[in-house]
Amino acid sequence: MDDTLDMLLRLLLRLLVVPLGYIAGMLASLTIVVIGYWQLGHLLAQASELELFAILDALMAAVLLLVALVFTMWLVASIGILFAEAFALRGWMFHVGNGLISAWLAGELFTPINAVPLPFDDSFYMTAAGLAGGLCYWLVAGWSAGFWKPLRPRPPALPYPPQRNVTGA
Repeated sequence: MDDTLDMLLRLLLRLLVVPLGYIAGMLASLTIVVIGYWQLGHLLAQASELELFAILDALMAAVLLLVALVFTMWLVASIGILFAEAFALRGWMFHVGNGLISAWLAGELFTPINAVPLPFDDSFYMTAAGLAGGLCYWLVAGWSAGFWKPLRPRPPALPYPPQRNVTGA
């Protein structure tokens, strides 16, 4: 009974932690692409007031493209996340590799409307976004993957004490 309750509590915890890790990975990927690829800090530092409004307007329009790209990346990463949960794969290298492969595949699979060339042609920032997303997912949820496998093994049960033969002799 105690084992069943323990597994149920771990399952409920996984149902909470995995989406939080998923969101943390998506936010890390978004941050890398926005700050790194678009060099947002450099653009905002050198813009005049009129250019600042144009940059912010362009950023608001580009957010839809970026969200679609990151969503595509994390849909691909869901396959690896489910695999890690099913087999309790807790290594950071697996989750970082999953982020890397999913970012690369998303960059290859993602095609904007009307076959406009993809503005994310620099693979360095897509690779960095995948690595950062996978690492953030591991930090939040991947290190304890698999609800059916406890984090620490239970200590072995103590053997029964030897029975004394009490025959009255």
